[in-house]
Amino acid sequence: MATTSIQFALDRGERQLWAGAPRQGIVFRPVDIFVIPFTILWAGFAIFWEASVLWDGGPLFMAIWGIPFVLVGLYLVVGRFWVDARRRARTTYALTSERILISSGLFTPSMKSLDLRTLSDVTLHERRDGTGTITFGPTLPFASMYVGVAWPGVATTPAFEMIPGARQVYNLIRDAQRTSGRGSA
Repeated sequence: MATTSIQFALDRGERQLWAGAPRQGIVFRPVDIFVIPFTILWAGFAIFWEASVLWDGGPLFMAIWGIPFVLVGLYLVVGRFWVDARRRARTTYALTSERILISSGLFTPSMKSLDLRTLSDVTLHERRDGTGTITFGPTLPFASMYVGVAWPGVATTPAFEMIPGARQVYNLIRDAQRTSGRGSA
């Protein structure tokens, strides 16, 4: 077994109880039912605008003005799926005897560490096939629709997203929290 960045992050005496990764590839989320039609309209209008300005020989300012709207439209229609898939391909999760570890990063790796003793809200969102998402922290109503949807500049709740056997991992987390709490008393 290859050594992962998570294994290098373990403290002395800390044991890895579980490790995994999110589902790979292009994924459509429940929120896409609402977002995809909007993004197609946005991109369609932006491309129509830009093509009309270029075709009619409009002012250079108007041609340049439309470029960011076309780029945002293309990102919303197709780019965001690629970015999400790439981010998940570079993400690994671990549960240790002391912490939750999330290693991720689109371009540069980062490590998120959550202490089991101070972790209050742990929420399981499970699908019929046993896959699911476990969020660590408070979530807003309807937030499960948006789990994993990263928008630039918007903070997301840490989560083990789209993992197989989510209920078993959730139970491991709860057991580790009980054990960790006893060890600190």
